[in-house]
Amino acid sequence: MSDPVGPGSPFQLLFDDASPSENSPSSLPLSFQQIYGGDWQVPVVDGRPYTFSNFAQSRDGRISFAEPGIATGGDVTGFNVYDRWLMGLLRARADAILMGDVTVTMEPEFVFCAETISPNDADAFTALRRSEGRKELPLVVILSLEGKIDWTLPCFQDARSHILLATTTVGAANVSDCDCAATVEVLILGDDIVDLQRLVTMLYDGFGVHTLLCEGGSRVFANMLDAGLIDEEFVTLCPTFIGRTPTRHRPSYTEGVAWTPATAPYSKPLNLRRVGDMLYMRTQVLYK
Repeated sequence: MSDPVGPGSPFQLLFDDASPSENSPSSLPLSFQQIYGGDWQVPVVDGRPYTFSNFAQSRDGRISFAEPGIATGGDVTGFNVYDRWLMGLLRARADAILMGDVTVTMEPEFVFCAETISPNDADAFTALRRSEGRKELPLVVILSLEGKIDWTLPCFQDARSHILLATTTVGAANVSDCDCAATVEVLILGDDIVDLQRLVTMLYDGFGVHTLLCEGGSRVFANMLDAGLIDEEFVTLCPTFIGRTPTRHRPSYTEGVAWTPATAPYSKPLNLRRVGDMLYMRTQVLYK
């Protein structure tokens, strides 16, 4: 396997309460552990994918400046190389990446994969995917209620890419000609809303997805949480304040769902890493 170069000095591990997973045979290769500051065993979930999320969050809990030219997660982190390397690691171990149609528009990368987000370690991430028996590129799953997608975006122009558009009956009627290089399949999973339980079961049974990375946005993440489908979070905690006004809406970590004390999910910190002024947290999500 090609050894990773890494983003610089290793992550500093501040604490680690993650227990070794008895039902997971997967450990990171030692060369990756030396950069990451420890192991990340991928849990196994029966009947659906193990689903983990990845977000960068400002000091005041926002995930985007939400204005033209400064709307991406990279604008929140300052395009921090450690955050991008960790994002590459998460993508490298994902069979599929889930995101909403707004996120695709805001961050229209050429290909959603580890190699594009952290190109210095492209060879190492490719080798890691291959060693764990994953396909060359993650399956990309786009959640869209209305089905209005711009198929001319760069992320749809690679013939290797396989895109699933998870939408509604109304959304499917709005899907325009998918004239792009990527392979596109439209999944109708409800009349007015997308049945997320049905979606993840279909990914597991029909497409062999055992690890699913949720990259947002905040409404997709909140609804996945509400459905009890997020197993773990990877959150980059940034020192920057973003703020918000009535006319300049900046989305929070979750939007579109409001829980009560009796129903609110919560997360148990598993470990915390630091590089400079940035903190990198992994948690296990628990449900009542």
